[in-house]
Amino acid sequence: MQTAFSPADASLQAHIAAEAIDPRVEALVTELIGRIADKWTMVVLDVLAEHGEMRFTRLGELVEGVSQKMLTKTLRQMERDGLVTRTVHPVVPPRVEYKLTELGLGLSEAFCGVWIWAAQHREQVEHARQTFDQRVAEQQK
Repeated sequence: MQTAFSPADASLQAHIAAEAIDPRVEALVTELIGRIADKWTMVVLDVLAEHGEMRFTRLGELVEGVSQKMLTKTLRQMERDGLVTRTVHPVVPPRVEYKLTELGLGLSEAFCGVWIWAAQHREQVEHARQTFDQRVAEQQK
């Protein structure tokens, strides 16, 4: 596996290169990246980080476009990974609330850098996309 690091992570890169990477850690990283890169996990993570504990219905309203089935599946996976806690309140009808765990909050903080990067580089990415699209359109003529 080849891992890309920013120059600020040079000491971490040197440490990892010096140590044999535990295959269990490598498998976990690969699995978590796949899960987080799915369409809904990052959005749910972001909404819960911003709004705190919330009911399933409210979460579904804030995660635009997600079906009830997909939200349920996403939350179950996040609960299994220790990213959220699910609390069922014994009332009629039952009230279910979800909240990020410390692990979930830590992951949210780790991906905060993606938001910062996107804000800093949005115009450059948009320009690159326009340039690419124009080039492809010209080639298709």
